[in-house]
Amino acid sequence: MEFERRVLKDRRKKPTPILSRYTFWGRRKDFRRKTDKVRGGYVDRYSPGILFFMTLIVGLNILDAIFTTMILDLGGYELNPIVRSVIFLYGDKFWLWKFVVVSASLIILCLHSKFRMVKPIIFSITLIYLAVISYQLKLIIDHLPSEYELRIHSSTQSVTFAD
Repeated sequence: MEFERRVLKDRRKKPTPILSRYTFWGRRKDFRRKTDKVRGGYVDRYSPGILFFMTLIVGLNILDAIFTTMILDLGGYELNPIVRSVIFLYGDKFWLWKFVVVSASLIILCLHSKFRMVKPIIFSITLIYLAVISYQLKLIIDHLPSEYELRIHSSTQSVTFAD
């Protein structure tokens, strides 16, 4: 006959909150019990993999804002209606709004990273950003004039100075 080792009631009456004093100074990185791993929950410290993907997404977000500005300057058009309206409202400062919204969303995803569906969502966001950045690079490279066009254009221009 197998006996339950824990005789006393579980000392935790309620689960770990999202934010607590242990968020910055705690030690919990993972769950010990299999049922807790399946259920998900909050931890005090996060894995280096989560840090890598969060940093990568923030970097790709910044590149997206820079490339969007370049494409708009080259005569392009923003396809995302939400970002297009933000660009209309804030002009060149739209990148600040974009950075704040994406960063706040990433903080929420990081806090919930031990729940079952969050890691695939983070990975999917990374793949989507990589696809968007690749597409933007293609647009920028295709729109840039070739070296031959630059030589012809510079040889046909003449500069005159007024006395």
